[in-house]
Amino acid sequence: MSKPSDNPADPFKKALAEATKVMADDPDLTITYSVDPAGQTADSIRLPQISRRMTRDEVLLARGTADAFALRHKFHDAAVSARYAPTGQLARDIYDAMETARVEAVGAQYMPGTAGNIDAKIGNDARRKGYDQITQASDAPLSVAAGYLVRHLATGRPLPPGADNVMELWRGFIEDHSGDTLTNLSDKLSDQKTFAKFARQVISDLGYGDQLGDDPDMDDDQDDEAEDGSDDQEEQDSEGQDQSESEEAEASPEQSQDEQNDESQAQVSMDDMADAEMSEDAELPEGEAPLEPPTPAPWSDADPNYAVYKTEFDEEIGAEDLAEPAELERLRAYLDQQLEPLKGAVSRLANKLQRRLQAQQNRSWEFDREEGILDAGRLARVVANPTTPLSFKVEKDTEFRDTCVTLLLDNSGSMRGRPISIAAICADVLARTLERCAVKVEILGFTTRAWKGGMSREKWLAEGRPLHPGRLNDLRHIIYKSADAPWRRTRPNLGLMMKEGLLKENIDGEALEWAHRRMLARREQRKILMVISDGAPVDDSTLSVNPANYLEKHLRDVIAMVERRKAVELIAVGIGHDVTRYYDRAVTITDVDQLAGAMTEQLAALFDSDPRKRARVLGMTKVTRKAS
Repeated sequence: MSKPSDNPADPFKKALAEATKVMADDPDLTITYSVDPAGQTADSIRLPQISRRMTRDEVLLARGTADAFALRHKFHDAAVSARYAPTGQLARDIYDAMETARVEAVGAQYMPGTAGNIDAKIGNDARRKGYDQITQASDAPLSVAAGYLVRHLATGRPLPPGADNVMELWRGFIEDHSGDTLTNLSDKLSDQKTFAKFARQVISDLGYGDQLGDDPDMDDDQDDEAEDGSDDQEEQDSEGQDQSESEEAEASPEQSQDEQNDESQAQVSMDDMADAEMSEDAELPEGEAPLEPPTPAPWSDADPNYAVYKTEFDEEIGAEDLAEPAELERLRAYLDQQLEPLKGAVSRLANKLQRRLQAQQNRSWEFDREEGILDAGRLARVVANPTTPLSFKVEKDTEFRDTCVTLLLDNSGSMRGRPISIAAICADVLARTLERCAVKVEILGFTTRAWKGGMSREKWLAEGRPLHPGRLNDLRHIIYKSADAPWRRTRPNLGLMMKEGLLKENIDGEALEWAHRRMLARREQRKILMVISDGAPVDDSTLSVNPANYLEKHLRDVIAMVERRKAVELIAVGIGHDVTRYYDRAVTITDVDQLAGAMTEQLAALFDSDPRKRARVLGMTKVTRKAS
């Protein structure tokens, strides 16, 4: 006989699991609770963990999540969804968000109690992502807004705070482009296939029809037409043959003569144009040739073929300009609170780095110099013998006395959560440590201003979608700390990375080239650039209209340029992503908790006085790749 549990939350969890199975109409469904993000597979549902305290927010979130997943299990057909799913990422996101809203709206018709529970879940997500603080539509995902609007129109229920803000920011745009399509929304909810076609039409209305892919119903129509026409194929073939023979018989000699005349006239006109061009060239005066318009400068020093559609919407901005001082302080406090358990380990690593640097910073002198600082230890000789010349000493320069370090942080959406928190605190601690050792430190971040294209894409659509537009999104390059700014003044800026809505797409090549240009303008003799990233360059808007390796190729070209010029020492740390295939000197970590150790070890190796030890640490990944 099993011992009864003393956890007061267990009875509730058991009851919720059974209710979820009944609602999903699947008694074999597996229900688990975990601290990991909630999720769903074909035969299991993972719900948020509920603590012994069973707070009201925990209970409401668990109920709303369970109801949402149960309704999707019951009313969603994965095969139908996959058949009509768009190929482009943004179109797919809108399609999925609308399908989720449809499932929850249908569920609310059958089981009205689920609507309130799911509202609690939506409100929790909106608060966690900071949707209530967004003031511009470009900072909110269009796909999320489309799902919210469909849910609101289908159920007639007001959305929770935060979610309603996102919906209202995009509502005018959506209704202006697809208002007529949305008119009969309620009639399409019960049939997933009909709704899928409806969702594809909305996506096309919004200007993303190029991401829909082929129409899946077109193949069915062609098959039906082929089947209907197979019975009459022989008759049509015979008729066509008779008709072609009669047309050939009726063709007159005059018709052939006319065709020949047309060809000869076309040839004469081409000859006349060539003669005219030659005569114009002959009439040019002697001397210098006429000036041609200058060739526009390439967008990238690393790849002249790399194109950018528009740069007028790009942004290079200080972190203090993206949030009010009070908000930065609040976000910084939140960052410190989130990483309180980790700060001890990071501080120990920072102290270790500082000791290694200061060990090389011990003063050493060159004595018996003709000028410099008066050597007080040898004044006794001068007193004993006044004819003895004064002795001076000169301090030896340390290897890293005249050094600048730039930390370039990936601010993409995939860094959201623990990775960006640890990256921020590590940058903070390293900046403090290196500043104590008289090393200048600059902290930069890179992302985009909007999801899926922003104003650049809107202008591209308005101008008729020219082919091969190149990079098709609005860059946002953030300066968290300039090299000359003291750490104490810029400390709150790193809290900006905790702001929801900041982290979007990542275009690594242009960010690396931007950071490299900033370093070249520095006066320090030695320059070190460390890149922290968790993935390859990704921008759905750009990749949807360019080759699939467009951004990745540019990143490789920029890295090759930086390493070839050797003005800047380049190293990289990959978080859960193998960056050694891009950078010669790199390390990849599998757990984000290893980031602090990897950053300090890499920097310490660069400052190590022993060249063999430095080569062993920095060349570790290169040796590993060759061995593999």
